[in-house]
Amino acid sequence: MHAASAHPEVVPAPLVALPTGSTAIVYCEGQFGEQDGKTANGLVRHSEKYEILSVIDSRHAGADAGTFLDGEPAGIPILADLAEAIAHAGTVPDYLICGVAPADGLLSSAQRVVLLDGIARGMHIINGLHEFLSDDAEFAAASILADVTITDIRRPREKKDLHLFSGRIFDVTCPRIAVLGTDGAIGKRTTATLLVKALNDRGIHAVMVGTGQTTIIQGGRYGVALDALVPQFCSGEVENQVVAAFEGEDPDVIIVEGQGALSHPAYLTSAHILRGSRPAGVIVQHAPRREVLGDFPMVAMPTLASEVALIEAFADTRVIGITVNHERMTDAEIGDAIDEIELAHGLPATDPLTRPLGRLVDMVLRAFPQLDRGAPVTASAA
Repeated sequence: MHAASAHPEVVPAPLVALPTGSTAIVYCEGQFGEQDGKTANGLVRHSEKYEILSVIDSRHAGADAGTFLDGEPAGIPILADLAEAIAHAGTVPDYLICGVAPADGLLSSAQRVVLLDGIARGMHIINGLHEFLSDDAEFAAASILADVTITDIRRPREKKDLHLFSGRIFDVTCPRIAVLGTDGAIGKRTTATLLVKALNDRGIHAVMVGTGQTTIIQGGRYGVALDALVPQFCSGEVENQVVAAFEGEDPDVIIVEGQGALSHPAYLTSAHILRGSRPAGVIVQHAPRREVLGDFPMVAMPTLASEVALIEAFADTRVIGITVNHERMTDAEIGDAIDEIELAHGLPATDPLTRPLGRLVDMVLRAFPQLDRGAPVTASAA
């Protein structure tokens, strides 16, 4: 039995201190590889906090999760159900992570059954939904009985502990680059994560500031689940995390994860990211084959040109490059899309998942050449 407090643990966003290397199963029935499975998708691609043992999705049972997502094996099997996942692990893993991220942020009846089963088996629960399971009487009682914890990642701190915009961002002297997009669940977090790794591999000290629940679950040191906050505090909380990253790490550059899209009718947190982080540059993620917004099929996708123009009109910043989400595209079509974007927009473009990451680094160095020389860089305050 896992050690735990006598009551379900209530852990506020933005940061959750959990043991590094804890074992976990990710529950994503019916959604792995889809837009609403983005939390599971992200944990397969990158996890500093947990050793991901398997993903649950009976539709793709037997496949390797990495091969299914990106064509490269990750050593993480997709299994049919929780019982099979525990049998595969050989023991009860430490955590069961809810890897689904539906637009309404709520659990279905079937999903509740699986998470409650995990609790009964002695697994701590990591929940990134808007629905706080530690407030749910059934979950609270089950967790007390099993002596396990429930961690609600999106639970914000008390309002007295939240930050309004203060202007401290003007003291951050390194460049900030925001990775925004033309829709939700389009790959912004993945691109930001890959960019940070590639910059550090090049010897450029880059730090990421997360703005969603998945980055926090992955183990990001700086971040806030922005869409769970009262809007009045959103830009201030982004600012606070950027300042904390700057003061805590002394980085050469800070990469800020985007959310939704500035043009999106429902996911508007990009506005707070632009205001709070005041980036000197923006990378825009776009899916050329996506015709309608992922969760809102009644709304047509914006054009890349319109999104770039909107970002640059809304904030005193510039778009420095475009990254391609290659859904429903062949490799040849990806290459054609990259060429077309560069020709039409005069901006460097790449697909971080299918093209060398050096191209992503070069995109940044073209905009901020001082980073490559190791010379001090002062970002313009957007």
